[in-house]
Amino acid sequence: MLSQDYPRIEYILIDAASTDGSTEIIRKYKDRFAYWVSEKDNGQAEAINKGLSRAKGEIVAWLNSDDYYLPNTISEVTNVFEENPDIVMVYGNILAVDEHGHTTNILKYKELSLESLLCFQIIGQPSVFFRRAALEKAGLLDTSLHFLLDHHLWLRIAQQGKILHVPQIWSAARYHAEAKNRAKAAEFGREAFRILDWVKIQPGLMEAGSGVERRARASAHRVDARYLLDGGKSWSALKAWMRALFIHPPTALARMNIFVSAILNVVGLGKLRNIVLRRRQRIVSGNK
Repeated sequence: MLSQDYPRIEYILIDAASTDGSTEIIRKYKDRFAYWVSEKDNGQAEAINKGLSRAKGEIVAWLNSDDYYLPNTISEVTNVFEENPDIVMVYGNILAVDEHGHTTNILKYKELSLESLLCFQIIGQPSVFFRRAALEKAGLLDTSLHFLLDHHLWLRIAQQGKILHVPQIWSAARYHAEAKNRAKAAEFGREAFRILDWVKIQPGLMEAGSGVERRARASAHRVDARYLLDGGKSWSALKAWMRALFIHPPTALARMNIFVSAILNVVGLGKLRNIVLRRRQRIVSGNK
């Protein structure tokens, strides 16, 4: 963050009373922060809300502790907002990196609508930026959510106006065995179904959701399958994918890779999948 070239950045840092030496590092740079605090909180959403509540800039975003922006990201983002005064949220692509910082994948997104978000087309949070005015209308993060809290917010912000995808890599997100997308994989599906139930009682969203109800429910099962697979629960992932297939076949078939990977793991050929993934990693790293 501190190496960004944009001259007017308001840095707000929220630390959950870390005991790993983080506060000593924070104090070295405290003159750069508009505000910082190190204190116990009730989870990620509450911590982020503390920062969002203090933000005064027109454009707002947050980074979690493992993630980082690529050079010039903030300048590129501000230019996009200036050139598109009608948008309320913009998002770019993401590098997926491992615990050593090696690139393992490039997460490329596409232009999405509110209906796409209702069908759990997930956007990587580190490359998302939004107007503070839209956030004030949408409200802060729901502190009862711990896994799809960002997607829940994107749905509410997308109700406020146009969202835009820019095909540039703006950030890197770290994936490793201790990351919650693997360590607590089963929780993502549960929250997807909670969001589906929430949509049904939200003015503006329930109308949009009714038009894509089967696709949305199948997508929730597909999200469940994806994270279960990441968490090493291949048999459960396969069953979740089959439920998606039964509800809305095109949604499940669009992610045949989940089915294939789960089958390979279930029959004991997971090593073949890992060889393919390692080969893909070498190709990605070579093209970085």
